[in-house]
Amino acid sequence: MIIDGASTVGDERILIVGATNRPQDLDEAARRRLVKRLYVPLPEELARKQIIENLLQVQGQHSLSDDQMLSVAKQTKGYSGADMAELCKESAMGPIRSLDYSEIENIDIENVRDITMEDFIEALTNVKPSVSDKDISMYLEWNATFGSGSTKS
Repeated sequence: MIIDGASTVGDERILIVGATNRPQDLDEAARRRLVKRLYVPLPEELARKQIIENLLQVQGQHSLSDDQMLSVAKQTKGYSGADMAELCKESAMGPIRSLDYSEIENIDIENVRDITMEDFIEALTNVKPSVSDKDISMYLEWNATFGSGSTKS
């Protein structure tokens, strides 16, 4: 297999993976070389819930129940993975913002309250989806014209 001067011998393989949110900017030469072009849709509800669960493990202590995480996932239809990460970061700031600023330098982590559902409710007023319906339509149209795989919309 030869890719613009790179070659493999025997069982060696090269896999190139790229991602873009601007597929319409790929020229014909790029499309010809990248033969597998797959549209990856926005995360569905259960995937958004899993993102929340995973990020909350990293962000710190929280008091959200499984049902509350599912509620947030339902409210975030149309959010991308990056949007969900931003939502979790914004929610994690809730406990910090509730501290007395004069104590922030010396406070122990044990004295910072857990992330709550109220933090997510507040974060939802500030963090909105970054992908519009117009963008999704454009991606689906591009995928119908140049995509290599089937897609769920």
